[in-house]
Amino acid sequence: MEENLKQYPVLNLGKSVLRIAFYGPESTGKTTLAQQLAADFDTVWAPEFARDYLQEKWNEKGEPCQPEDLLPIALGQTQLENRKLQEARRFLFCDTTVLVTKAFGELYYGAVDPILEKAAKKHKYDLIFLTDIDVPWEPDDLRDRPHNRAETLQFFEAQLIRYQKPYVKLSGDLESRVAQVKQMIVDLEKALQWGFTSHDFLQMHARKMDWEVLRYQFSILKNGLPKIQLERAATIDDGIQSLTEEEARYYATYFEQKKESFCLKKFVPASGAASRMFKFLNEFLHDFKPGKDTLNSYINHAKNKDLALFLIALDKFPFFKEVNEATRSLYPNYDSLSTDERHYYFIKTLMTAPQFDFANKPKGVLPFHQQGEVCITPIEEHLLECALYAHADGKSKVHFTVSEEYQSQFEAIVETVKSNIEAAHGVSIQVNYSYQDKATDVIALTPDGKPFRDKHDAIVFRPGGHGALIQNMNRLNADIVFVKNIDNVSHNHTAQIALYKKALGGILLQVQETVFRYLKYLQQDQVTHDMLHEIAQFVSQKLLMEISDDFPKYTRESKIEYLMEALNRPIRVCGMVKNEGEPGGGPFWVRDQKGRVFLQIIESSQIEKNQRFIMEQATHFNPVDLVCGIRDFQGRNFDLTRFVDPHTGFIVEKNKDGRPLKAFELPGLWNGAMAKWITLFVEVPLETFNPVKTVNDLLKPAHQPRT
Repeated sequence: MEENLKQYPVLNLGKSVLRIAFYGPESTGKTTLAQQLAADFDTVWAPEFARDYLQEKWNEKGEPCQPEDLLPIALGQTQLENRKLQEARRFLFCDTTVLVTKAFGELYYGAVDPILEKAAKKHKYDLIFLTDIDVPWEPDDLRDRPHNRAETLQFFEAQLIRYQKPYVKLSGDLESRVAQVKQMIVDLEKALQWGFTSHDFLQMHARKMDWEVLRYQFSILKNGLPKIQLERAATIDDGIQSLTEEEARYYATYFEQKKESFCLKKFVPASGAASRMFKFLNEFLHDFKPGKDTLNSYINHAKNKDLALFLIALDKFPFFKEVNEATRSLYPNYDSLSTDERHYYFIKTLMTAPQFDFANKPKGVLPFHQQGEVCITPIEEHLLECALYAHADGKSKVHFTVSEEYQSQFEAIVETVKSNIEAAHGVSIQVNYSYQDKATDVIALTPDGKPFRDKHDAIVFRPGGHGALIQNMNRLNADIVFVKNIDNVSHNHTAQIALYKKALGGILLQVQETVFRYLKYLQQDQVTHDMLHEIAQFVSQKLLMEISDDFPKYTRESKIEYLMEALNRPIRVCGMVKNEGEPGGGPFWVRDQKGRVFLQIIESSQIEKNQRFIMEQATHFNPVDLVCGIRDFQGRNFDLTRFVDPHTGFIVEKNKDGRPLKAFELPGLWNGAMAKWITLFVEVPLETFNPVKTVNDLLKPAHQPRT
């Protein structure tokens, strides 16, 4: 009996067939779907054996299904499916499964034969579609449960979950259902060919992964990324425009005069946790042995100079008072402890107490500055900055990209501080949020190139890096966007920051006006030979975009097309500060695979070692201080994803659960994600760049209370 309930494989070893099953309560469209899809894919389908079996019994004896019918039905269904499998091409569509028989048996009679239950558990399908009840119930001789359809569906789904079957719920009208199934099974076919399981496929489907993108990620991780070819460092008057304070005020005034015609927005990447900011403190808690070690000996043998500085200046941190009081509350004998012990428990409170736990919180909600007895977070500083330079028509708009679980904390801080800033600066502040799209996450691999799996055997995905935020920016409703990282704030230089932000905005608007004017001339074919030469010079000399040597030989139509393509791009004006040894990217002239030279922000990991000498010649550093024009000359939003260089990015090596992994990070937001933008580099004062990469950066003058 059990042998006859086994599923057989395809006997033709050269043929591969996927079993696709439709599973669900009566009158939910299983038969219609199986027939339709079999016809569409030019294959066969396995009908429901029970229908003919029970109809014949009803016709002959007038008797409905009984418990003793279940095993013969399961046998007939299995044998019918096995026969059809040998005839199928690519896919076999099964109108029902033995699990349906088992589910109905338990629903009607409370139990089924253990042999039937064992077979239902063992039967495997590459994908099961649970058919929803959002279609009308149609009566016939065998259907008798028009009521309680929701409860029946819930019971059926519980069976799938219980036996860990790979399934997806299928809803909508027939046309919609057929389209969903077609797309999913074609993608499933690819996934299985690449060595994934059906459960892997469903995990990735839930993330809305693009399978071609996934294949590209595998290729990158296997073969590596092409390195960037540096031509030379960008320097003052060779790629970087210098600004006197007088010039900065001119451009800032120009911006102020023009801004009311535009929708402005401040875009703040703010989803990252502060783990690296407190890395050396976490290492200390992990390695230090209270009572067996001293702080001095630990600092010496661990070479943890950051800890020494942290402890020397402990009372200078804005969170000191609150953490100190909490530590005293948690440890009643605090005053009798040694200095080493007090410092240890202070750090432990800071890093582990529920109300602090700073390393696991986003930087935006942490106390960065202090004004009297009040602690100020980066969120508040960004709202203040926004009110100072990113406002038009009395409205100041800021957009934070956040982790979904922390949005409520951002909202609470905004609610507390917004009204005071609005009153002080006479603006209305509008704040909105977005999350990094899960579809931009990237797969993690083991060192030998296989998908990295967690303890539950699920494939591990990692956020795709800040380059994924180009999708968030792409959805902004704005003409001009100011971009600045959440940790790049100051407590003491806000006026200077506002001046140079507006100056960058003025430069952008002035350049954009010329670009738009030329584009309108080109589009309307209102250009003379001399004007084509003038536009080409503008592209080359002002926008610093290389013009082809063959351009003079082009026909008039080809010249217009060439210049339209060069000019019709989003524009970014990037502030650059003098390089004083900060880690990160900088401005360079780079040569692409077609031999064209253009400006780009490059990280050291993107180049070959033999080009390090060029990077060492860099005079400036990228402070992530950007002003962007993201609409075209016709007022339409650019599709920013069209201007990404997909061949750039970063391969990173990380550790999870004590095991090494490697992953691909998407082209950086201001690196490859903006590689094909019109790019202008402008020198700005060092005082405008005040990032907090480690907690000790809060000791710098820009972050300390005003004196």
